[in-house]
Amino acid sequence: MEWFKKWIDTLYNTFIVDDRYMTLVSGFEKTIVITLGALVIGVLIGTVVAVIKVFADGNKKLRFLDILCNIYLTIIRGTPVVVQLLISFFIIFVSAKDGTIVAIITFGINSGAYVAETIRSGIMAVDPGQMEAGRALGFSKLKTMQYIILPQALKNILPAIGNEMIALLKETSVAGYVAVVDITKAANQIKNTTYDHINPILLVALVYLALVIGLTKLLGIFERRLRKSER
Repeated sequence: MEWFKKWIDTLYNTFIVDDRYMTLVSGFEKTIVITLGALVIGVLIGTVVAVIKVFADGNKKLRFLDILCNIYLTIIRGTPVVVQLLISFFIIFVSAKDGTIVAIITFGINSGAYVAETIRSGIMAVDPGQMEAGRALGFSKLKTMQYIILPQALKNILPAIGNEMIALLKETSVAGYVAVVDITKAANQIKNTTYDHINPILLVALVYLALVIGLTKLLGIFERRLRKSER
């Protein structure tokens, strides 16, 4: 049991001394804030892009917007999120003092490119007759999309949005590149201070694993309830 006692002493010196665990708590909070903020931005951008692409199909008046959306999708999906983060912080928002806001915006823009295709596929899966029914009731195409099509599409793609949240949660681990002390960066700081190269990293890995498992379980419960409500 000598090894166990040494391990406990190491944990104490690594996390408890000087209240270093509070750095992890603060980093955890920042990780959650970035994830949720980016998800909201991603869903908003993704919805707008998806609607534009659906309306632009066969509509020459929206061709320019469709081209802009395609450029956005190509650039964002064709470059690593770390590179996008560095460009945002050191080039676009060079005067920004808080990397957290930059991270939220960057991850949100990145997420929007993937959410857009998810939402577009959800819209395309809705019976085309729904649009015709809305138009017959006197709604414009935009109002029909807002009140009839999107609610049905979002119900079908909510599980995919949940998966996007899980992906975002893991992607935020690179936020430390722009001076954001998220939970991964906090663990790295503790590692450099205490020279304990094992426990801080393993703890962060366990935290991410627990979060992903928990979110996956909740997503599974949500999906089952959605299926029951459709019967």
